Amino acid sequence: MHDKHLISVEALANQIDQSIVIDCRSDLFDPSLGQQQYEEGHIPNAAFFALHDALSGPKFPGSGRHPLPDQDELGQRMRNLGANNDSMVVVYDAGPSVYAARLWWLLRWCGHESVRVLDGGYAAWVKAGYPSSKASSPRAADKPAGNFSVRSSLEAIIQSDELLESLEHGQHCIVDARAAERWRGDVEPLDPVAGHIPGALNRPNTQNLRPDGRFKPAEVLRDEWLALMTSQAPKAPAAAGLAGGAALVHSCGSGVSACHNLLAMRLAGLDDALMLHPGSWSEWCADPKRPVAKGDKP
Repeated sequence: MHDKHLISVEALANQIDQSIVIDCRSDLFDPSLGQQQYEEGHIPNAAFFALHDALSGPKFPGSGRHPLPDQDELGQRMRNLGANNDSMVVVYDAGPSVYAARLWWLLRWCGHESVRVLDGGYAAWVKAGYPSSKASSPRAADKPAGNFSVRSSLEAIIQSDELLESLEHGQHCIVDARAAERWRGDVEPLDPVAGHIPGALNRPNTQNLRPDGRFKPAEVLRDEWLALMTSQAPKAPAAAGLAGGAALVHSCGSGVSACHNLLAMRLAGLDDALMLHPGSWSEWCADPKRPVAKGDKP
């Protein structure tokens, strides 16, 4: 399963000339940091996509902090890079792959299956001794536009109002990817209200990684995710290996780190009925009529 969604730095080095590489380093507290890091050094020929620009749409009343971008606009950005419908796209960030997972999910949402997250990100690339560049990507200038097109989505979404309605019927199992202290409501550094969606379990996305920033082995991820389902929500529809036809909804603060958890489940082979809650907590708490839970219980 790892080979379907991840690529090692060694494998990328061997096929870099045949790949569309995109750097999407970012920082939730400093939106300009990613561009700065890109200019200081990046994987040769990599383009740069910013979280607040290419990876997000404009905010609107009641939206979360990072609404989904327009699919056609994202498709045009990909064509400008020379990407075709059969292109291998490799996405990376500084290392933990949170922002890379967002772009991985977005491209799959646009129907593009040949997208891989660079395991360990730029940190792993540098550590392995591969070259870096300070030059802007030449692809847009020296390559014709590609034929990348938006096709049938490979990923599913659920909006806040639909999720609210489903809470009354127990139709979904929700997993929140934020740090435990934010999920509990002890602190909230980014949004005006602290807490979590009632019933949401907590699995901080950092738990998907080894100490060096690479993803844990598939079998470890699978055991951990199944343990979460069975130990914290034994009656949840997703408890028995995500069987039963009910969806597991991935949420977080603004639809970014939730993509990391969703990727981890796909790596683990737990592919059934996964959904992203794009607005996540920042959208949920924007409406005071929606319920809020606090404390260490779902």
